[in-house]
Amino acid sequence: VQLVESGGGLVQPGGSLRLSCAASGRTFSRYTMGWFRQAPGKEREFVAGHRSSGGSTHYADSVKGRFTISRDNAKNTVYLQMNSLKPEDTAVYYCAAGRSIILSSIGSQNAYDYWGQGTQVTVSS
Repeated sequence: VQLVESGGGLVQPGGSLRLSCAASGRTFSRYTMGWFRQAPGKEREFVAGHRSSGGSTHYADSVKGRFTISRDNAKNTVYLQMNSLKPEDTAVYYCAAGRSIILSSIGSQNAYDYWGQGTQVTVSS
């Protein structure tokens, strides 16, 4: 599986961006998809996840109510809609894919098998 993110850029505080992650392969619907981010000088952290089984979504507390993860299996694409952006959301955002990820592990980087190259999101006035 190859993952390619797009949609990053510079946005003012309070603004919105939508990230996309296009996946190769014919079994996209079987993968749990996740978004992670890494800010300068910090470790990579979980942002949001969308399970393949049942389709439930899960978010880090820091983005709940502001970010929405969704997927279009017909297009092999997962999205991250980011609203009410804050300067602390500035980071490189990564898309990840994994099979058979149990709910308790959806936020764990080690549970994912495939990663994109990342897209930069900068929130600044």
